[in-house]
Order: sequence, then structure tokens, then C-alpha cells
Amino acid sequence: MSTNLEARPSSGEPVDDATAERLAVALRCVTVSREEVAEPDATAAQSSLDAEFRRLGAHLEESFPRVHAELELEKFGHSRLYTWRGIDDTRTAALLLAHQDVVPADEPDRWTHPPFAGVVDDEFIWGRGAIDDKSRVLALLEAAESALAAGLRPRHTIYLAFGHDEEVFGDTGAVQMAAHLRERGVHADLLLDEGGVITDGIVDDVRVPVATIMVGEKGYATVRLSVTDPGGHSSMPGRQTAIGRLARAVSRIQDHPMPLRVTPVVTDMLTRLRPHLPATKRRLLGFAGAAAPVVARILAATPQTESLVRTTTAPTVIHGGVKANVLPQQAEALINFRILPGDSVESVLAHCRRTVRDKKVRIESVGMTAEPSRDVVPGPQFDLIAALARQVAPEAAVTTGLVPGATDSRHYDDLAATRCNFAPIRLTAADLERIHGNDERLSRVNYARLIEFNRRLFTALAEPAPDS
Repeated sequence: MSTNLEARPSSGEPVDDATAERLAVALRCVTVSREEVAEPDATAAQSSLDAEFRRLGAHLEESFPRVHAELELEKFGHSRLYTWRGIDDTRTAALLLAHQDVVPADEPDRWTHPPFAGVVDDEFIWGRGAIDDKSRVLALLEAAESALAAGLRPRHTIYLAFGHDEEVFGDTGAVQMAAHLRERGVHADLLLDEGGVITDGIVDDVRVPVATIMVGEKGYATVRLSVTDPGGHSSMPGRQTAIGRLARAVSRIQDHPMPLRVTPVVTDMLTRLRPHLPATKRRLLGFAGAAAPVVARILAATPQTESLVRTTTAPTVIHGGVKANVLPQQAEALINFRILPGDSVESVLAHCRRTVRDKKVRIESVGMTAEPSRDVVPGPQFDLIAALARQVAPEAAVTTGLVPGATDSRHYDDLAATRCNFAPIRLTAADLERIHGNDERLSRVNYARLIEFNRRLFTALAEPAPDS
């Protein structure tokens, strides 16, 4: 059968105006997730947010009529779980994840265009969520709509799971959808979510773009250090105030990070990149086992790559004191850790206690915690995603990696044989700074590449319809 989804070279052409506008409309929906909304504004803020999610849902249903006629849709709050039944419904081919919520845009005056205006020009689609992550929601639906129009049907069932609270850890979205799938006994061949992209000029000494397909993610923990003290007048301080004791503890933890370690996924990543490196580095990596300490030190030289070989430490919040001439009675600090596979939340806490060595500093984890991925190796379906990446970006070197942040994938980790975090959009260092930053935007060419990638994925998972 001949269809418009047959494998063909990626053209590098931008999306047309109608396709760009469908994404732009989604960007105009202010579906902002916040961890806390202070009273008395919480009720009004939630009502406004609910209205924005309903507006986005209505836009999706109007824009993709075949998807909403032929796929089953279940809602978990504002999260949307689509079931695309396969010809053989006893197996699940894929869980394809994306999220509808976005982070706030706290400096709108510094944007070229207002963050929720959804401006489309000749080159870019501008707005909060253009990269993270509404483009992936819309691209999956664009590809599914096209596949349905072409008469394609998956051999095995495909799920599309679009969370509504990924940016605040997914407790009422992804967690609920994953539990529902677990109860159904779903176990997919492939889990695909956000995370890796194609980068330009990021990997030292590699002159071609690098497509990094993440195969796991680091864990997450926030540790609170707190000190209490009798207080008093600043004219008669003791040897150390609560703030001084706390500052010393924070300094010790920051100055003594957790040890460097080369994990198997980093070895795999470097092995795949080795052909693209200069001769000296190729020779070094030829002795990767013996040279692991040297490799770790090289990677630790920059923040972008240090996260691959260490559980990172980031003091982020500190509170204490009420007045310049009053000794503080309480002081506390928050330190955020992104945990390398092989470490754990408990080992982070043990490291902090061992490093601080002060019984007057209370050390505890607060808020959301997540352990790192367990089996961080490319699964059986990795080669499919790698092949599709090469089809839409033939100039790129394809490798593996770890997601340094937290994604909804962690809630589904036990539901698939292969996990891949990847979207084939090509970004520079400046583009990466726009994610959660100012002037977030996606080029029309990148959006076309993203849709094409998903079309090819559905084609690979489809049973061709009989020729009419």
C-alpha cells in the first residue's frame, strides 16, 4: 500500500501555517502549574487554571477529530489517556507520554513576544510550552490524525498519556494514569517521553549534532538543614549563631560533593560517541575501564557534563533571622540533589550527616523524593528510536544518556521493557536556556521534524491496511 507515511528522507521543510497555528493556540492556554498558591487566592487561581485546561482540551478535540472519534479517551482530572486499540489487543506496543502543563513565565517584560501570546512568524512558534512540552502533545496528535486518515492501525495497542501536572511532580496526573494502566496489567514494549534532544555545539570535540536518547533519569531529593537557638540580643552573641552554624553546614556539604563515578550508561554513551572524537580521546576511551577516573574528571570539568558522573549538590534556599540586632532563634536551608543511579535518597542523607558532623544541625528530606532509575541500559526497542532519529536527522551522532531532571516517565518505569526520553528537535546551548527561561520558542523546521518522527514511529508500529 502506498501512503503519505512511507519512509522518506526528512526534507527539513517548515510546518505550514495551519499546523503552526494549532500549536500556537495551545500555547495561548495558560496551563501553568505551581507548587503552592497562597490563600485567599487559591480558589480563584484554581478556577482560572481549570478553565484554561478545559480550553486546551476543547482545542485538541476540535483540531483532531479522527483521534477523538476513533481512540478511547479517559480523563484523570485534566490528564488525558488515549487508547489506540491494536489489531492484536493482547499486547501493548508503546506508552507515549507528554504533558500539557507549563512552568510560569515570571519575567514577561523580558520576552520578545508575550509568553502566552502564541506568536507565529516565518521561522518560529513562540510561547511558554513551545519546547516543554506542548509541542510533543500536539505533534503526537498531528501524527496520529494523519495515520488514521491514511488508514493505518497499530499491530498492538498504543497509549498516549498526556499529564497535567508534570511540572509539580505528576501526583494527580501521571501517577493516576500509571496506576490505572498497572491495574489493567499493561506492559509495553516501549515508553517514550521528553528528555533528550539533538544538540549543536554542546559536546566538546564532537563537530556533528548529537542525538541523545536518554534511557533513564536521575533521582531527586531536597534536604532541609535546620538549626534552633535560644536567640537574644546581638550585642551579646555566643561563639556561633544559628545562621553561622547553618552556613558552616551548607558550606561543608557544597565543598564536599558526593564522589565521581562512571556508570555503565556513561560508558555506553562515550562508546557510541567515540568515532566522532579526536584521536587522542578515542585512544583514551579505548581503555575506558582503566581510565574511568580520568574520564570522570574530564566530564566533571563543566556543569553540563558533571551531572553525568556525580550526584549533584545545589543549595537553593536559605532563611533565618528577623532583625539586624536580634540573634536568630531559627535558621534553615534547602539543598537540592539530583541522584546518580547507584546512589539513593538514603545515601544522600547519610552523606549529609557524615559531612556536616554537627548534632545541632537537623538534617531531613522534605517534599517530593524520587529514586534514580534502576536498570539504566538501552532496552530492546532502543534501536527503533535510534533508527528513526537517524532518518529525520541523518547528520547526527546517536548516543545514550541520563535525564538530569525529573519527568513523568519515572511513574511508568515498571510498565515498559524499553524506556527512551527523546525528541528529535535540534537545539543550541542558547535554545536550551530558553526552556523554563525567557523567549521559549520552537522553529517551524524543528516542529516539522518532531511530527515526522512520530509519523514514522506510528508507521513502524502499524499494520498496513489492505489496498483499496
